[in-house]
Amino acid sequence: MNTYAWIILVTVIFSYVLNLISDILNLRALKDQLPEEFHGVYDEESYQNSQKYTRVLTRYSFVTDIFDLAVFLSFWFLGGFNYLDQYIRSFEFGPIASGLLFIGTLLFAGQILSIPFRLYRIFVIEEKFGFNKTTLKVFFADMLKGMILGIILGGALISGILAFFTYAGPYAWAYAWGVTIAFMLTIQYIAPAWIMPMFNKFTPLEEGELREKIMHYAKSVDFPLKDLYIIDGSKRSTKANAFFTGMGKNKRIALFDTLVEKQSVAELVSVVAHEVGHFKLKHIFQGLVIGIIHTGITFYLLSVFLNHQGLFDAFYMQNTSVYAGLIFFGMLFKPIEMILSIFMQIFSRKNEFAADRFAIETVEEDPHALIGALKKLSRDNLSNLTPHPFYVFLHYSHPPVLQRIATIRSNLQTS
Repeated sequence: MNTYAWIILVTVIFSYVLNLISDILNLRALKDQLPEEFHGVYDEESYQNSQKYTRVLTRYSFVTDIFDLAVFLSFWFLGGFNYLDQYIRSFEFGPIASGLLFIGTLLFAGQILSIPFRLYRIFVIEEKFGFNKTTLKVFFADMLKGMILGIILGGALISGILAFFTYAGPYAWAYAWGVTIAFMLTIQYIAPAWIMPMFNKFTPLEEGELREKIMHYAKSVDFPLKDLYIIDGSKRSTKANAFFTGMGKNKRIALFDTLVEKQSVAELVSVVAHEVGHFKLKHIFQGLVIGIIHTGITFYLLSVFLNHQGLFDAFYMQNTSVYAGLIFFGMLFKPIEMILSIFMQIFSRKNEFAADRFAIETVEEDPHALIGALKKLSRDNLSNLTPHPFYVFLHYSHPPVLQRIATIRSNLQTS
């Protein structure tokens, strides 16, 4: 094993151990006593179910994580990458087609191996706790649609990247960066109108008190809201959510039908206000800029390491190639990605606090409604109310609900 192999191996094992420790700490942080803030929201049974749900999901992750680790290490050290590469090279398709087949085969194999675990998660765990509404037909239709989109859109992008790094010389990374940015922006623009409706039905919110109050709120904060949509989340789960997506004339706010069923009008307005806050505070733009910079740095570093023989020796490869180099560099880059992801989680949690503050400062009718909305969401989704800080540090893009509520109450007192 050379230096590259040791870096990748240590990173993979360290990541596994780190997640294992965070999971164990998270289980130990579960508390039998319901936090006082949630008295009257959770009954004893629902609170016990939320703890059981956390335990079951954690045990599930123990199994899936060790399985993924075992498969990856076995494939690596048994020479699987080289065997696959030699088999594909025997067809003499050329560097681009061979690259698509190599990368596509690895992705497809990962999808197939994950099917039993995904089925168990949805049809056993989610079913047990009353969340699942997915049918086998919907499950496999979603998977097929995702694969088709991956082949068409992902295949086009990967083909371009492979072509640049194969033929474009020292500035290949810059060309690949530019094309990837264009791809990201295009997907961001077309997804709400073309891609997302392939999986869910978006229905304009009908006339009535809810629509009137949300549109009035949007006008009061000068937010260009063309329309509101209800998404049929109940097609797959009873869990509730809301999100902002898209850009330009295709940007939209979507409320899950499960959310509309369970929240009051005031609470729904506060949820929308939170999503509008992300837009008005430029969180979405900031995330896009960070993504663009991150992509550029990644492509530049890829150009530096792509032709290092040692990187291919680490995986027992007989031949070097751009397509295998893309995969291996992704593994080599993982330590930096781990660190960056932690900082991005911190950044995201900070933005969630800011969006909460924006909501309570701009909703005139009932600024306390956001607290009620968060409580109901936590109860209906069986959220863990007392996650361990280390687990939050590694995995949470949103602050724990008790922290959010405490911060909202503090902001209300000082405003």
